Amino acid sequence: MSIVTIHPENDPSRVEIIRNHPDIAERLWEIGVLFERWTTDSILESDADAESIIAAYRSSIDRLINRYEFRTVDVISVNPDHPERVSLRNKFLSEHTHDEFEVRFFVEGRGLFYLHSQNKVYVVLCEQGDLISVPDLTRHWFDMGEYPTLKVIRLFTTPEGWVARFTGDPIAENFPKFEDFMARYA
Repeated sequence: MSIVTIHPENDPSRVEIIRNHPDIAERLWEIGVLFERWTTDSILESDADAESIIAAYRSSIDRLINRYEFRTVDVISVNPDHPERVSLRNKFLSEHTHDEFEVRFFVEGRGLFYLHSQNKVYVVLCEQGDLISVPDLTRHWFDMGEYPTLKVIRLFTTPEGWVARFTGDPIAENFPKFEDFMARYA
């Protein structure tokens, strides 16, 4: 079940919790973040290749391509046995921005987006079926957990994808990491 917690940026202990998907989508839209649920009639095996996954969600992907002129679509998969799981996790645990918006659809698994906007931190637990689109230049970070399990469709507007621009703000250190968040709120 998707969850959003909202905290004052300077007090992670104060929290508002939202568990209802329409309410989550509405609150995130207030800060410009698109949050949707996608479904497919296709049956995907756990070892489905990227081409099959993209084909299964083609109508939803095409809707976003037509709306935002995406040029690149791919699939990334990380599991607990992935040889680079630690470095992949650590890569995005610090607050950063991108020059283009970041769009992720969770085919399998889960991960946490932390969105730093309007003097608040919105912690978004994305799970299978969730699409999140983080606007360009939005300060955020991401945690896939110590033993990640996720398969995600990514969409890009520029052929080279996006580059993280780290803010240098240590705010991420003040908020619960994936495992602590799950223990407290999920």
